[in-house]
Amino acid sequence: MAKNGSTRLLERTESGCEVKRTVLPGGLRVITEHVPGVRSASVGVWVGVGSRDEQQSVAGAAHYLEHLLFKGTAKRTAVQIAEEIDAVGGELNAFTAKEHTCYYAHVLDTDLPLAMDLVCDVVFDAVLAERDMEIERSVVLEEIAMRDDDPEDLLHDTFCEALLNGHPLGRPVLGTEESITGMSRTALNGFYRRRYAMPKMVIAAAGNIDHATVLRHARRLLRDRLTGDQAPNAPRTGRARIAKPQKFVLHSDDTEQAHLMLGMRALDRHDPRRWTLGVLNTALGGGMSSRLFQEVRERRGLAYQVYSSVASYADTGHLSVYAGCQPDRLGSVAGVVHSVLAEVAADGFSDAEVARAKGQLRGNLVLGLEDTSSRMSRIGKGELSYHEYLTVEQTLERIDAVRADDVAELAAELLNRPVATALVGPYAHADDVPTEVVR
Repeated sequence: MAKNGSTRLLERTESGCEVKRTVLPGGLRVITEHVPGVRSASVGVWVGVGSRDEQQSVAGAAHYLEHLLFKGTAKRTAVQIAEEIDAVGGELNAFTAKEHTCYYAHVLDTDLPLAMDLVCDVVFDAVLAERDMEIERSVVLEEIAMRDDDPEDLLHDTFCEALLNGHPLGRPVLGTEESITGMSRTALNGFYRRRYAMPKMVIAAAGNIDHATVLRHARRLLRDRLTGDQAPNAPRTGRARIAKPQKFVLHSDDTEQAHLMLGMRALDRHDPRRWTLGVLNTALGGGMSSRLFQEVRERRGLAYQVYSSVASYADTGHLSVYAGCQPDRLGSVAGVVHSVLAEVAADGFSDAEVARAKGQLRGNLVLGLEDTSSRMSRIGKGELSYHEYLTVEQTLERIDAVRADDVAELAAELLNRPVATALVGPYAHADDVPTEVVR
């Protein structure tokens, strides 16, 4: 890790792109990507705080706080914040995840100073007024109710709770109705003041911007906060201690479809085999040519939507499969999904399937960097999670290096692990669920 105050050039391409990183006093990191030929700029403040950092008593605090910081600062009301970003046709928003929170703005390049001012004002100078907290409490409770009305969102949270049994990573990012209703301003303000520390933060910017200009604005806006010789926090690592997964969880709901998700624990994000896992996931259920899509939808017409996905955290992860179907087809769908997983665990994928998956990953990576918001997210999240910058070419090389044998070996390891299954649908009792669902 570079010393405070030092700047490093991480990449310079033939097309004129430059990626630079500076560690400011206090441990704040600033990373930028200059992209010539564009007229936009995206800037984000990434905070290494998410729902896994909450005690059960304040479950949902990170997300609740994200809402509340936009309600007013020492120098702006919520209305003024909205009016200033709308006046330049920009976007100002935020999102909360399990291990981080991001506050970001997307504007014309000429409006970068305003974007940085707004984002830094929201993150560092929010007042958390009691009246605003009550207003946002109602908003968050509405968001929880909306989640409960969306079977797929409800299913995902139910599955995570079953798989990551009792661990904070298994709790919903939104919290619960009980935790949000009972949360006090004192508890939320304490969470904000303790957790939002400079060594946990990264300012990332991408677009038609200059690194020195971003640094100048950061120093101007943060001033007295940029003091001390603290180093940035090391990336989260370790091995999560998690109880055995719950085998099956049913959420009875009067839905038109049965919504099924099953999966197992997989790799943490620091595992060097994560590139292999990406290929495995893509070949399994990542596109129209994937094994699951072909077997469940194309050959049998059992479901409209079926896919697999991967989540990787600092010390664990999971691989999951989702399918939505008519309730009378659930047994058939579950049977085919289990058969596919068993086949892949035993035999892996063909060379052609692996080649297609690698091509899909390469295309998705490169095409996903067509806008400055994606570039900002890539460098910001990479710095926060890894303290590392990988060029696009380095990432492509790692994908290209994956072999069919590597995928087969990893599939045999992961797909034989204990499975957690979650179901949302019109079933009053687990005895009403087809036996093929739980094996």
